[in-house]
Amino acid sequence: MTESGLYHDTDPSGLDIARQRLARLIERYCTTEGPNPTPIPGLDLYRASSTSTAICAIYRSVLAVAAQGSKHLSLGEETFQYDSRHYLITSVDLPVMGQIVEASPERPYLCAVFEMDARRIAELAGSVPSDGPASAGSLLGLGVSPLTPPVMDAVLRLVGLLGTPQDIPVLAPLYWQALLYRLLTGAQGARLRSIAAADSQGHRTARAIEWIKGNFDQPLSIDALAETANMSKSSLHHHFKALTAMSPLQYQKQLRLQEARKIMLTEAVDAATVARRVGYESPSQFSREYRRLFGAPPLRDVARMR
Repeated sequence: MTESGLYHDTDPSGLDIARQRLARLIERYCTTEGPNPTPIPGLDLYRASSTSTAICAIYRSVLAVAAQGSKHLSLGEETFQYDSRHYLITSVDLPVMGQIVEASPERPYLCAVFEMDARRIAELAGSVPSDGPASAGSLLGLGVSPLTPPVMDAVLRLVGLLGTPQDIPVLAPLYWQALLYRLLTGAQGARLRSIAAADSQGHRTARAIEWIKGNFDQPLSIDALAETANMSKSSLHHHFKALTAMSPLQYQKQLRLQEARKIMLTEAVDAATVARRVGYESPSQFSREYRRLFGAPPLRDVARMR
């Protein structure tokens, strides 16, 4: 161990010691169940004292490092699991089914979630050596890799600033830079570069995703979407599915149903009204697709969630 509480990369027990330290930090500053914002911009801490059923949610572009417990994720037909020995990267906003599969009151699921800033990544990527262009298989917008000492070291330095809040304004930007550098030079670097690189296919596809997010309640024209992304329709479809594991229409449907669920949980409205608000012309189609995604009709699902 070093005086700062971090460790040397050559220490074989360093990762286990670091995991324990990160778990202690999260427990100290994560005082309630669920997500807890922190004074460090872009950093949230998460705690869960029990396992969960599979829940569909929109994952932002994030780095997630679980210090304790584990979580199972599904994106389209792809499945992933990450725990204290792996980290998760999502390079674009994705509708994902997530389930905490290892947690208890004695050993809660503890996770640090860092929001990825595409602009900051793009600025840094130009000065960081690259192993070459991303391969087709690396373009999926979600990936899990083994946690390495350099990544954990950078994570601990940033989270550790919570103990000295007066240092956050000056040191947090520097530690963020160090963390992004470790990610760009690690196993997930190609995934991040594919989105951040200006005028790349990944960057163009990300523009299409942003357009759908901002207009999910409107009829979707693939011609207009391809024009927005400056891509042919066939290229858009290919790269969109490679990045999100779903088509643009399927992505839009997930966003609509997620928004409908959120509205019904926060407002006193019926299913037919919500269906129209999120862009459905047929309430019956809305109910069928809602049940297929969430496992129950709208009203029953919302009552269960409450």
